[in-house]
Amino acid sequence: MTQAPASMWWDENVTDRTTTDAARGEDGRRGRGGRSTRTKERASHSLESVLAEAVAILDESGAQGLTIRALATRLGGGAASIYWYVSGREELLDLAADSVLAGVLEAVADVHSDDPIDDMRTIAVTMFDAIVDRPWLGAYALRNTGTQPHSLALYERIGQETQRLALTSRQRFHATSAVVGFVLGTAADMGQEPPAEVVAGEISRVDYLRRATDQWRALDEASFPFVHEIVDEFAGHDDTDQFRAGLDLLLAGLRLQAG
Repeated sequence: MTQAPASMWWDENVTDRTTTDAARGEDGRRGRGGRSTRTKERASHSLESVLAEAVAILDESGAQGLTIRALATRLGGGAASIYWYVSGREELLDLAADSVLAGVLEAVADVHSDDPIDDMRTIAVTMFDAIVDRPWLGAYALRNTGTQPHSLALYERIGQETQRLALTSRQRFHATSAVVGFVLGTAADMGQEPPAEVVAGEISRVDYLRRATDQWRALDEASFPFVHEIVDEFAGHDDTDQFRAGLDLLLAGLRLQAG
């Protein structure tokens, strides 16, 4: 399995979230010049319904399937009813990702034991479970913390666990980023679309994997001794088990570093 790198982007040019919210009416709609829009009757949706339907489209079709027009049609309105809540597709993607991670943040609210590393593992596994079937999410989670308060709060939540360990500030930063990056990258990698021939139904997933392992077994053992040693493990491996094993290795290293 190839580990996909995960990156965090900090956009200094994005309007502060509180400013954005202030420019919207009390129901989450955008207002001109920051004025209340409660007297407007132009939009028939709520921000929550817009984001819920956006996530549904993303789960079904990926990021390429989410357009303002497609979302408006699905909700039964025009494009203007979507622009009433978001400035455009990019903000919609950021907010949709943040709405998923809001659920993760809520799910781990009561996680607190005597072992901060065990707590980090629980949070990381909960985060992974929410993302693994959503390969689109890895590209948009923590992309823009100016409009993703729940994503930033989740990053903070993991970081606070490292503050319970004997680490330097740099070590805490690296540890937190490593855990978040491993979760996002592994989940995105495992959720990649299957090869075209599998998608087209020309070959089943089982037969595709069997063909790959047969190719590995046919390699020269003197040149690929490691591949020959683990080919049977590869043939019968479980992706979730592999993720948890990798996470345990990462956290074991952190435990050693913290003494």
